[in-house]
Amino acid sequence: MIVTFKSAASADVIYFGDVAKRMMELMGKDVAEKGIVTVEQLPGAINLLKAAILADKEQHRQHILDEEPQNESSSNGDSRPFVTLTQRTVPLLAMLEESLGEKKPVVWGV
Repeated sequence: MIVTFKSAASADVIYFGDVAKRMMELMGKDVAEKGIVTVEQLPGAINLLKAAILADKEQHRQHILDEEPQNESSSNGDSRPFVTLTQRTVPLLAMLEESLGEKKPVVWGV
């Protein structure tokens, strides 16, 4: 499943369903096929996403400190880069901030 977040103030932001659901939860929204972050709700959603980014950065920093150095290449060659929550969240956060600036809601599933 693909979920597209839309706003008249910004380009669309597209996520796979599992990531989109996580973004909805992080913004304090119910996970649903259709939804909206109203102009009045934008500041709260932005603050929640920023808090999630800070927590993710701290968790990632702690993970790096705790992890022992490893060989860069895996023995079977199938290692994939890890995408952090911060990397996934930044495009949606930018959309919310642009939407707040132009006083436009963010919707999905419509």
